[in-house]
Amino acid sequence: MSVPVKIKIGDLVLDALLFDTPTGRAVSEMLPIESSFNVWGDEFYFEIDLSMELDETATTDVNIGDIGYWPPGRAIAIFFGPTPMSTTDKPVPASEVNIIGRIPSGAERLKEYKGAEKIILTRSE
Repeated sequence: MSVPVKIKIGDLVLDALLFDTPTGRAVSEMLPIESSFNVWGDEFYFEIDLSMELDETATTDVNIGDIGYWPPGRAIAIFFGPTPMSTTDKPVPASEVNIIGRIPSGAERLKEYKGAEKIILTRSE
């Protein structure tokens, strides 16, 4: 079963889901997660203390609102627009990510928070 979560950055709070996949479950067991983050185009990514291999969800075909786990960087990646690898308005990760979740609406608002200091992921109550 998917785990409902909240993503907080600055004064913005977005609802999201972490999927019932091996990597999605592993991340949900680590919550809450609070981290500084890196910006790569319209993607936030941040390292977590989790080492997972690519799984059956691994892809470079991501959409705005997708949440991925990037094994080479042991990082969560949140996609909200084009990245430096993009040739359209669609995000493209640096390499394959495991799709671990989704922000169903409002992900584009993250563009306003590139200067924020930290991101927090918590379970929804």
